[in-house]
Amino acid sequence: MGTDPLNDQLSHGAQASEDLKALALGCLDDMQAEETIAIDLAGKTSLADTMIIASGRNQRHVGAIADKILQGLKAGGYGTARVEGMPACDWVLIDAGDLLVHIFRPEVRGFYNLEKIWGDDRPSGHLGG
Repeated sequence: MGTDPLNDQLSHGAQASEDLKALALGCLDDMQAEETIAIDLAGKTSLADTMIIASGRNQRHVGAIADKILQGLKAGGYGTARVEGMPACDWVLIDAGDLLVHIFRPEVRGFYNLEKIWGDDRPSGHLGG
């Protein structure tokens, strides 16, 4: 029996997505990001497979964390990710394709509360009526 190219491609893609997630989580840990959570988005949206949300202590810390992740992605062969929010560093979004990383100052994170929007406790399906 031969191998199924589609299954091989899917499992390779899943592994690459896990490697990308591990790289970002390692960078966040190295930079002492706070309250880091990873949310599995597979099957929930086509935006990405994983969303990571973390906090930095202040604007400089948020910027330094974002820089570390961007350098890690480039060094890891993932290319240049799209980045929003670097000048202010209140909320930096890194879009690396299968991975979205949000880095917040604590006050800003509390205001937007992405965990509630995208977390497992959010309603699924349609609302009855």
